[in-house]
Amino acid sequence: MERELWPMPKSARQGRDRPRRPPLVEIRGVRHVYHSVEGETLALDGVDLEVEEGEFLSIVGPSGCGKSTLLSLIAGLMRPAQGEVRVKGEPAVLGSPITGYMLQHDHLFEWRNVLDNCLLGLEVRGAITPAAKERVMRLLAECGLQGFAHRYPDELSGGMRQRAALVRTLALDPELLLLDEPFGALDYQTRLRLEDEVRKLLKAAGKTAVLVTHDIAEAISMSDRVVVMSARPGRIRRIIPIELGEDHDGALAARRSPRFAEYFDIIWKELGE
Repeated sequence: MERELWPMPKSARQGRDRPRRPPLVEIRGVRHVYHSVEGETLALDGVDLEVEEGEFLSIVGPSGCGKSTLLSLIAGLMRPAQGEVRVKGEPAVLGSPITGYMLQHDHLFEWRNVLDNCLLGLEVRGAITPAAKERVMRLLAECGLQGFAHRYPDELSGGMRQRAALVRTLALDPELLLLDEPFGALDYQTRLRLEDEVRKLLKAAGKTAVLVTHDIAEAISMSDRVVVMSARPGRIRRIIPIELGEDHDGALAARRSPRFAEYFDIIWKELGE
C-alpha cells in the first residue's frame, strides 16, 4: 500500500468519469498553539487535509495529538494560529448550519423528554414546524427510539441516550457531522450496534462525517479513509483508504473481512512509530 497523503476516496473513485467536486472540508497548513501560564503548547503543526462530500473519514492518533482540536477548528469553535480551515468553500464559523457536532457525552437535559431534547436546536433557531417535528419523529423511529419520544433521559440506557443525541444533531439537517468519540462510554456490544446504525443512517442520508476515535477497529469498520496522526505536535503521518469489499455490511462483518487484519496492522505500526 502506497504511503500517499492524498489517496482518492471511494466516493470519488465511483464517480471517476465525472468532474471532481470541491471538497466539503479543506484544511491548509494549519498550525495551532495553546497558551497558558506555563507557556505555549504546539498542538497541531502543518496539517493539510481534504474531506469529500459523502465521505466517512476517521482520525486516530495518540492521546493529546490534537484530534479533538482539529474537530473544534472545523466546527469554528477556534481559529488556527496559522493556515486556514474552510467548510464548503467558506471559513469555518461557529454555529454554521452546515455543521453538526456530537460529543462523547450526550448532554441531554434531564428535565426535558426525548422529543423536546431532540427539538432543542430547532427551538433555538425558531424553526419548529409540523414538518420538522414529523421529521424528528421519523429519525427517532429510524434510530430505534420509536415509543420513547415522551420518556425522560434517566429512563434510557446509555446506547439509547446516544441515539437521542444523534437525532438531536441530525434534526438540524447538517451536511457535515463531527463525531468526537461518540461511542467511547458504551459497552462493547452496544458500541458495535451503534457503529452499524450510525454508519448506515449517515450513508443513506448522504451525510459527510469526520470521526475522532481511539479505537482502530471502529475506524476501519466505519470509514472510507483513516487519517493517522503523530504524537504532539499533531501531524498527519498517513492517510489510508479502506477497501473491505462490497460484501461486508456492518461492524462485525467488517471485522471478518480478509483485509481487516491487514489494515489493523498497518495503523497499529504507524501509531507505534
